[in-house]
Amino acid sequence: MTTASGTYAPKPGAAPLPRMIAAQAALEARMLLRNGEQLLLTVVIPTLLLVLFSSVDIVDTGRGKAVDFLAPGILALAVMSTAFTGQAIATGFERRYGVLKRLAASPLPRWGLMTAKTASVLVTEVLQVILLTVIALALGWSPQGNPAAVLLLLVLGTAAFSGLGLLMAGTLKAEATLAAANLVFLLLLVGGGVIVPLDKFGSAGQHILGLLPISALSDGLRDVLQHGAGMPWGDLGILAVWAVVGLAAAGKFFRWE
Repeated sequence: MTTASGTYAPKPGAAPLPRMIAAQAALEARMLLRNGEQLLLTVVIPTLLLVLFSSVDIVDTGRGKAVDFLAPGILALAVMSTAFTGQAIATGFERRYGVLKRLAASPLPRWGLMTAKTASVLVTEVLQVILLTVIALALGWSPQGNPAAVLLLLVLGTAAFSGLGLLMAGTLKAEATLAAANLVFLLLLVGGGVIVPLDKFGSAGQHILGLLPISALSDGLRDVLQHGAGMPWGDLGILAVWAVVGLAAAGKFFRWE
């Protein structure tokens, strides 16, 4: 705006909401990518697991190349490590140090802050998927299937794990979140069909573990990318239920202080 004398004066007020969300998302993404511990969890560990188990015959992955079985599971693990484990730990300590309380008092609404956090997770996951895909292709991976089904699985998986991560970060103390998130990561790595096929756990165990979000995501990706299946509606349904329940519970029980 201009004054009567023709000089410029600032226009007070908050920036447009989309711009605030984009700025916060960019900040969240930079903070995540600069955190060495988070990079270890989200990038280094999945990459090492993919290379190790694809190169060394440690686990019986069934017929075909090991990388064809492992690559979809490692992609699912990458989604879980970023949307659940990494986000839960980072948000938990932001809550402990009062960062969330201060951000909640800014012009950016609380739902806008959560949207920005989700957007930063998606940016990180895109980088993860590109990196892991390039490495898997170099190891001899031959993906197939419908890209739209893969995208839908990754989006629903992100929503499911993001809701669960925010629920944990918003209800537990930061130290408890750190321990619980890492423990869940390790348990689901072993029992979620990422590296070890679910049929190794027996019929009863297979049915129970198959209801977990990591199992639904890894099995859905494997059905599409390894076996060329169409839309894996059963796995998509499981992920959708987890996403709705997790996000609704996080919205209801999340404590900002």
